[in-house]
Amino acid sequence: MLNAIINITNLRLRTYIGFNPEEREKKQDVVINIEIHYPADDECVNADQVSHALNYKTITKAIIAKVEDGHFLLLEKLVSDILSECHQHPSVHYAKVRVDKPHALRFADSVSLTLDWHR
Repeated sequence: MLNAIINITNLRLRTYIGFNPEEREKKQDVVINIEIHYPADDECVNADQVSHALNYKTITKAIIAKVEDGHFLLLEKLVSDILSECHQHPSVHYAKVRVDKPHALRFADSVSLTLDWHR
């Protein structure tokens, strides 16, 4: 059995993130990177059967809605919510999410947090 790995790289969204008053009133940029592992069976790899593949577009749409409609005090909560969307499909056995918050610190490009999950 092959292990398929989907990477969604630099998904740029805007959301309410932070607990300072200005952060609660104005959306900020976040950059999301996702890695999802699932088994690629023969029907997917050799027979080219779409029904056996993981639909990353569906996952990405759910993440976009959750992030853009959300209000988060902590980066940990935002990353956790995105991670839970990644492992909704029963065939996913590992997922990792990293979210960068650009310009969160004065002399840094960004601050990021990474969480991963195993079935």
